[in-house]
Amino acid sequence: MYADRLYGISLRYANDEDEAKDILQEGFIKIFEKLKQYSNKGSLEGWMRKIIVNTALERIRRENRFMLVEDDSFMEYDRYRYEHILEELAEKDLLDMIQELSPQYRMVFNLYAIEGYSHKEISQMLNISEGTSKSNLSRARHLLKYKIERYYNIKISQVI
Repeated sequence: MYADRLYGISLRYANDEDEAKDILQEGFIKIFEKLKQYSNKGSLEGWMRKIIVNTALERIRRENRFMLVEDDSFMEYDRYRYEHILEELAEKDLLDMIQELSPQYRMVFNLYAIEGYSHKEISQMLNISEGTSKSNLSRARHLLKYKIERYYNIKISQVI
């Protein structure tokens, strides 16, 4: 019942579909092992989502793929609003663009923009500073904006 949605979450953190399937499998094993710990507070799906996200993060840490980048002096924080373009962008295309981000940017972007965690929570989950979390989110947004501009062959600032 939840496999497709949880697979979608796994895919956002994985490098490819095979890795996403592995994350999903590991996550379901943990879900079944910890099912008695679910206290019926909040939704079951939300509880399972957390397990899948944590499974993905554990895998990335275990494989030492999360490189920290703390110097953001080369990039200004981008405050463009481009929600209307995202509405037109197909979900699959956006997912592909997110998949192309480096692991550190993809993790922070997913945790903040999609899962709704705060920078403080992300810094604790990934063992990085809040500033690094904010910097990586800024870079991820900047790169996604660039990819969207290339996809549409436009300059986003022109349409705002």
